[in-house]
Amino acid sequence: MRGSRGRRGNSGNELVGVFAFVTQLSFPAKVFICQAKSGIDGSLNLKVVSPTLLVAEKEEAKAVLALFLKKQGLSNAVAARTINKSDLFIDHLVSKLHSKHRSWYLAGRELTTLEIRDALIPYLESLFEEHGDILVDVVENYPNPPVKDKSAVPVSPSSPVLDSKKLKAVSLVSETDQDGGNLRPHIVYLMELGMDIDQIRSITHRFPAFAYYSLEGKVKPVVEFFLELGVPKEHIPSILSKRPQLCGFSLSENLKPTMKFLESLGIDKKQWPKVIYRFPALITYSRQKVMESIDFLLELGLSEENIGKILTRCPHIVSYSVEDNLRPTAKYFRSLGADVGILLFRCPQNFGLSIEANLKPITAFFLERGYTLEEIGTMISRYGALYTFSLTENLIPKWDFFLTTGYPNSELVKFPQYFGYSLEKRIKPRFAIMKKSGVRLLLNQVLSLSSNNFDKALKKKMKKMQDG
Repeated sequence: MRGSRGRRGNSGNELVGVFAFVTQLSFPAKVFICQAKSGIDGSLNLKVVSPTLLVAEKEEAKAVLALFLKKQGLSNAVAARTINKSDLFIDHLVSKLHSKHRSWYLAGRELTTLEIRDALIPYLESLFEEHGDILVDVVENYPNPPVKDKSAVPVSPSSPVLDSKKLKAVSLVSETDQDGGNLRPHIVYLMELGMDIDQIRSITHRFPAFAYYSLEGKVKPVVEFFLELGVPKEHIPSILSKRPQLCGFSLSENLKPTMKFLESLGIDKKQWPKVIYRFPALITYSRQKVMESIDFLLELGLSEENIGKILTRCPHIVSYSVEDNLRPTAKYFRSLGADVGILLFRCPQNFGLSIEANLKPITAFFLERGYTLEEIGTMISRYGALYTFSLTENLIPKWDFFLTTGYPNSELVKFPQYFGYSLEKRIKPRFAIMKKSGVRLLLNQVLSLSSNNFDKALKKKMKKMQDG
């Protein structure tokens, strides 16, 4: 594979057992801990974390905690002071990582920065919901329960400091200078690109730093770079709305090198305008995050060429978690007998769907109508988009109409693409024409042929019946 991923301490022989001390702390009833268990006695038995990796994970846990505290309205100084007083809590956060992803560590796999953040943020949010304005005390005094009447740094659920920062940033969008009553330069520039003031306010409310970006230093260079790539001017507002952080990245140090790296993985550089429009976050991802996805696609047997095509057609694939989305979904489709590699190449969107909320209900739908798992696997293999359709808006009404056509159910196994055609604009009109002609074509002929060829097929069949 073009490009390779470096790993910290990936040699299993160098790993030593240094995990135990962060999981053997005593935890009172009000303290939160989720232990992964193994062995007959349910004890935790991990000897897979190197000292170097443990130090790195502690630093990443500190960064996540600092970011979270600052988002709740604490100043940089207060957040830093809290981190310095919270060694045991940091150890606890690292133990949460190890407990949640125990199997990954046993396999010698390390977490990416984004995966660490995704694992810890929900946990910190749950603590914040319970403890609110004494969260800092909870962190600093871990593992001892905080004293309720002790003076603590206020962190209220409404985050008034953070709210005021957002309001200030949003107000800057409409702020004019005293001389000519003009809006800030980069606001004027964005409006000239087609953004309206409400759209800019909405972006700023989600991402307050956007209000402070300079025109010449941040916004304009990125926009002009996209225009030079061939991104249509009318797409710029949508791109910046989806990923305003783009303007905070350096072109020379971040965006361009990342794009070169992605091109080495097979992305068609001529298609950058479409790729960026579809998923602008892609060029802000770290190489490590991208390679997690690429490694999994290789594991499925996809060729480098096909991986490049997937990245070009569906760059969102990189945003899907390998362990939470890609691998479980691959296992599910494999249980239906589908060729997962081919399915992912044909319709990668399937792998961003929820197994419980999206996939299983559709499987149940076909099982209830008499199809076997093997037949369902054949259908999804022949028509990858089948599982992306809505049950209520698509599958059920089209199935109900199919029952009126007189075709055997086996026709849908042969031609599951039936569900991809418009019921009102294609299916019903074609069947009406065929019924009027008094002949019967194969299901795929009824729907897949062009109007001209459909007419020819009908006339040919009518003539054959007359001659016979």
